[in-house]
Amino acid sequence: MQLRNQVEWALHCCSVLAGLPAGRYLSTKALAELHGVPKEYLSKALQGLSQAGLVESTLGPSGGYRLAKTPAQITFLDIVEAVEGKASSFVCDNIRYNNPCLRKGYRASGACAIAQVMWDADQAWRDKLRSVSLADLGKTLRKTVPADILDKTQDWVLERS
Repeated sequence: MQLRNQVEWALHCCSVLAGLPAGRYLSTKALAELHGVPKEYLSKALQGLSQAGLVESTLGPSGGYRLAKTPAQITFLDIVEAVEGKASSFVCDNIRYNNPCLRKGYRASGACAIAQVMWDADQAWRDKLRSVSLADLGKTLRKTVPADILDKTQDWVLERS
């Protein structure tokens, strides 16, 4: 499975928005510049986040985006599903019924073993993403990213919000 690059962009943008002070917004232009991604494509990811109720936007010279919920209330799964949708990553087309060795009209009860393994894996992946919030990410970043980089990035964001 390969997720669209907009998932990575949305996760990074939400991480940045999680650090905005109350009442402040950050523009699509600033988010695109910070991450070095095309503004037009980033807009689509941000629209998905907005439609999912994860971010809110405002127009005008000081407009842009901010989180619509607290960082603790937004999980990685929320963000991934806002961009990619909620459908399972595996679709079973029941090709097992194309087997020329099956008795005429044979239909097994329940899902095939392959589909079940794939659906279980998809559920485990979703459970993991559901278990990590933006607040958790913030704690991890503070442990893994040098403080001077975090501070410089925060200053850059605040100058543009």
